[in-house]
Amino acid sequence: MPLAFVTGGSGFIGSHVLRCLIRRGWKVRTLTRRKRLPCFLHLPEVSWIYGTLHNSDLLRQAMKGCDALFHVAADYRLWARNPAEIYFNNVDGTRCVLKVATEVKIGRVVYTSSVGALGLNDDGTPANETTPVTIHDMVGHYKRSKYLAEREAERFAREGLDVVIVNPSTPIGPGDYKPTPTGKIIVDFMNGRMPAYVNTGLNFVDVRDVAEGHLLAYEKGRTGEKYILGCCNMSLKEFLDKLSEVCGIPTPKYRIPLPIVKTAALICEAMSRFTGIPPAVPLEGVRMSEHFMYFDVSKAVRELGLPQSPIDVAIKDAVHWYIEHGYC
Repeated sequence: MPLAFVTGGSGFIGSHVLRCLIRRGWKVRTLTRRKRLPCFLHLPEVSWIYGTLHNSDLLRQAMKGCDALFHVAADYRLWARNPAEIYFNNVDGTRCVLKVATEVKIGRVVYTSSVGALGLNDDGTPANETTPVTIHDMVGHYKRSKYLAEREAERFAREGLDVVIVNPSTPIGPGDYKPTPTGKIIVDFMNGRMPAYVNTGLNFVDVRDVAEGHLLAYEKGRTGEKYILGCCNMSLKEFLDKLSEVCGIPTPKYRIPLPIVKTAALICEAMSRFTGIPPAVPLEGVRMSEHFMYFDVSKAVRELGLPQSPIDVAIKDAVHWYIEHGYC
């Protein structure tokens, strides 16, 4: 029975990667910083290891005897009082994990990056894995940190580590308990806290397809290659319309001009610097919304066989999960 080590197993994508591995007959060890896990993560087939990405000795013990490493863990915050924490976790943490993987001779590594680390086309047409990009194109600390972490993964691949990179787009589905910034859109909509919307667009994907994509990347991916794990390009308005159909709550009628939202975000962030409480409207998120983040996922579909499940099902399952767990 193959053995996998997963970082970030208590996260949204990571928890689904665990379930996907278990369904495929893998034994799993996973790293988490959480001392108390939500009840739905109490999976008897999983050995939980408590620690950080920077503890080399702990990582060495955890990876010993493993056939594969799935490095899913990431600091996914659009605001931090101390942005250096985001780089420490995403860049230094990735470097440490991949260094240990090299030392213990892990068979293959699947590194979870983000479409946020990829380039975008100026005309709004879908970008792909080879769209030109530099660090100057990165909006905010989260994107910059993921861009730099992806460069680390590519460096280790050049130096001989068998690394495949996956770039999930915007995952939707059950189990987003924190929630992520995307999950927060759903929760706010369900609770009537979204009186208007901005004109932007994203590539949405069922989180269960993202998890399956990780296993497919392990099985079929080419070393050093990147694969976008996504599905449907939709405007935020189209996404909210689909949410409305599921929830029975009207879609907001008004579109707010970005300059107004930016002003609100600046005020929120100024208050957050004093309180330490994350802003209700993070400036980094507003700046991201200036660009339509549409992507071409044909490479992952063609080479990996990435599933393209209907996004309507993922939205419906996410809504029902939030209702069942008391989020609204």
